[in-house]
Amino acid sequence: MSGDADPQSTASRPDDQTGPETLTTAHGAGTAEMRDLLTETVVPRLALAGGTDGLGLTALDDGAVLPTDGDSLVVTTDSHVVDPPEFPGGDIGTLAVAGTVNDLAAMGVTEPLALTCGLVVEAGTPEPLIERVLDSMGRLAETVGTRIVTGDTKVVPAGDVDGVVVNTAGVGFVPPGAHLPTAGLSPGDRLLVTGPVGDHGVALLAEREGFEFATDIESDVAPVDDLVAAAREAGQVTAATDPTRGGLATALIELATASEVGIDLDGRAVPVADPTESAADVLGLDPLRVACEGRLVLGVAPEDAAAVRDAVRARSAGDEAALIGRAVDDHTGRVVVDTGIGERYLTEASGEQLPRIC
Repeated sequence: MSGDADPQSTASRPDDQTGPETLTTAHGAGTAEMRDLLTETVVPRLALAGGTDGLGLTALDDGAVLPTDGDSLVVTTDSHVVDPPEFPGGDIGTLAVAGTVNDLAAMGVTEPLALTCGLVVEAGTPEPLIERVLDSMGRLAETVGTRIVTGDTKVVPAGDVDGVVVNTAGVGFVPPGAHLPTAGLSPGDRLLVTGPVGDHGVALLAEREGFEFATDIESDVAPVDDLVAAAREAGQVTAATDPTRGGLATALIELATASEVGIDLDGRAVPVADPTESAADVLGLDPLRVACEGRLVLGVAPEDAAAVRDAVRARSAGDEAALIGRAVDDHTGRVVVDTGIGERYLTEASGEQLPRIC
């Protein structure tokens, strides 16, 4: 390994040296601070004007569900900022399209209808970079079978943003009542993760800081809508979410909290690739708290768990899927990890472990 940057130093960057009433980058990093910002500041103000008969802003889900006379319309949006904009396994364009497709998939949409694209570019950004990012978006949208139908482009003075920001929104349909909420777990449901965790965040940090490891580590960024389709064909899927900012830890805590259940997690069953685990150990990172961009966590009816796992494993993007725990009617809203040598509560990250990775 080369490079002398201390990964933990990112938690105290200059823009975090602020007073108690000023936002820091940790408020957008999928941490406990971000949850507080959403529940105490954002949702109370916007939900007043955005009431819906379906699943809306207050659910803090991966998307909204709007009932119609026929199928329900699912809407999601996300803004993407990542440093560096090109990284092993992808770039900010693949991140934007895959992230939006996956947010729709986490709500049960397996055939995304259309996406939007909003670009905010800092003056001085090399045009070839923007061309490569847009090419990535177009290719991946075509691969998924969707299309980018509208957008907006702004170029702002140098320093107003850092490089390029991509905002994407996505829409799709699910049959009435067939969306997948984070609040869908019941005691006894099994938890399935569709692949190894931590690759995206560790790959980003290694690229940004110039670390060199014996084995190349690439981001897992990829669309996973086909895995949801395979899972639902094989059995009853009760809940879903994607472990992006805050990683698997935050995803499980969100599922437990929204569903008003506890979760018992078998820490030894969580798949982590050997190179990622080794690199995370060197960097002082917990793979359970590092963002993924091509994984899902699914709640599955216990009688269908093995069939759903096998169906997901039959797809190339899910060949390392694993059953990692179960919902229980104890320790509501909390996740207990069996490490093999003892048990502990799994907690959300506080502060910022890895800035600007999705």
